[in-house]
Amino acid sequence: MILFLVSFLAGALTIVSPCILPVAPFVFSQAGQPLFRGVLPMLFGMVASFAGVATLSAVGGGWAVEANGAGRGIAIALMALFGWTLLSPRAAAVLSRPLVAAGERLSGRAGVAGSLLLGVATGLLWTPCAGPILGLVLTGAALHGASLQTTLLLAAYAAGAATSLTLALFAGGRLLAAMKRSLGIGERLRQGLGIAVLAGVGVIALGLDTGLLARLSYAGTSGVEQSLIDRFAPIASSAAPSAAPSAVAGASLAPEASGTGLVLADARRVYRSSLPVEGVLPSLDGATDWLNSKPLTKEQLHGKVVLIDFWTYSCINCIRTLPYLRAWAEKYRDQGLVVIGVHAPEFAFEKRIGNVQKALRDFAITYPVAVDNDFRIWRAFGNSYWPAFYIADATGRIRHHQFGEGEYGQTERVLQDLLAEAAGGQTAGEQAGEGGLVGPAGQGVEAPAALDEIRSGETYVGYRQAANFASPERDGIDRPQDYTVGALRLNRWGLSGNWTVGDEQARLNRAGGAIVYRFRARDLHLILGPAQDGRPVRFQVTIDGMAPGSDHGTDTDAEGCGTVSETRLHQLVRQAGAVRERTFEVRFLDPGVDAYAFTFG
Repeated sequence: MILFLVSFLAGALTIVSPCILPVAPFVFSQAGQPLFRGVLPMLFGMVASFAGVATLSAVGGGWAVEANGAGRGIAIALMALFGWTLLSPRAAAVLSRPLVAAGERLSGRAGVAGSLLLGVATGLLWTPCAGPILGLVLTGAALHGASLQTTLLLAAYAAGAATSLTLALFAGGRLLAAMKRSLGIGERLRQGLGIAVLAGVGVIALGLDTGLLARLSYAGTSGVEQSLIDRFAPIASSAAPSAAPSAVAGASLAPEASGTGLVLADARRVYRSSLPVEGVLPSLDGATDWLNSKPLTKEQLHGKVVLIDFWTYSCINCIRTLPYLRAWAEKYRDQGLVVIGVHAPEFAFEKRIGNVQKALRDFAITYPVAVDNDFRIWRAFGNSYWPAFYIADATGRIRHHQFGEGEYGQTERVLQDLLAEAAGGQTAGEQAGEGGLVGPAGQGVEAPAALDEIRSGETYVGYRQAANFASPERDGIDRPQDYTVGALRLNRWGLSGNWTVGDEQARLNRAGGAIVYRFRARDLHLILGPAQDGRPVRFQVTIDGMAPGSDHGTDTDAEGCGTVSETRLHQLVRQAGAVRERTFEVRFLDPGVDAYAFTFG
């Protein structure tokens, strides 16, 4: 008896739960109807359909979930028709006579039958709004088989909700009557109610009732429900014995059930992430090529936690994230994480598939990479940054994003949280977090930036985005031009020698040309490419007019010597001691080099 009382009280709590909002317009549409012909039949139909569908879910497994989905579809269609007849009776008259008759019956003009049908449809829509107590009841049914007690407990839960809705309905009815008498806006109230019903249909059809609203509901009322369970734990334990975790863990229904809100799991072990829903994972069909994998679709990724990384292989900010991406892909692969790189090129040379393939080998990237040369995936996400992380849960909803470097600990905790949610229990979350957070030690160009020391920013050499150019010669656009450079202030740069400045890069026409930059940062990088015919280009770096010595980068030696043999980012300076303002110069001993952009770290 006490368990019935607990179920009834838990149902009554749903009146203060946001997940009741999508069905509230349908209930309040009965305000002003006779008690025995309008209100009670509607509430009875709601209770009966809820208890019936929930009972089927306990005994029928996957086919019951499908049946409930079909019922929701039919109910949504009926509610849409109902809302339309409320909104515009004149427009409804255009419909065929059978449809008009159905709308009239649903809008309360056909007495008991119409109200009962409205209640049945409302119950089908409301079924996913369930908390821990309902999960406990369904667990007992799943473990021990359905019984009359199961159905009665579910009916008690629904009756509690119906009772609180009835009280609200009568209060709402009196309010509506007063407004009609004082303002004479009955027709506008009817139209407003129709708009509310159609809005509710839209919310339900889009799945927001079991997504955002259901999550708000869980946060708002589950604490009270859980306290009721804890208070009567000895009684509840008869429905969920200690053997329940292993039995439920082996069931294949948990992922499907979570999609409809019918949670067949121990209420103490079910885990839902509190992360917000930011959108739906877009299609990846726009990729021009796939590397390290066959093309992946949203359907193939269902049931997996997915991390999408927008990057391009010459971007220093992207490169410095790679140690973490590789570590996460390795650590969480067997627990359901899929890392996908989306390579969206910034420069034309990054569109060449051979260049991207070599970059994957150089950076030891083994997870799938979608080549997005046409920026179709980029536009589908509405992205604007390199790098950018988007993390989707096992149902394909985006739950977190990170633009730019950093926040690796937070990102990994998001991964652990969503992996725990996908596994459906706290045990899975603990397994996901085993060993704490990764701490990869990036080497060379992948090492973390010395952010506190950086006073210089990304600088493009091509005229399309060039800034702070200090050479006095300004008219050499897309044609050979002799340049000179003198003394420079901080963050100013210039060319010397004969160059052709294009929109993306500057090309050296004769050997002996140089680029000079006054900078302050620990690391200086420059994206360089060899001559057009593929011949390597030799160069020598100086810092403040001297060989760099211990301040040389990974692509130079202590004398500052190096060679450009492929188009990529080259690290030319890494200051070993105190970081201070320096003058950098790179002089090319062969013609034909392409220079694209400076970056710092």
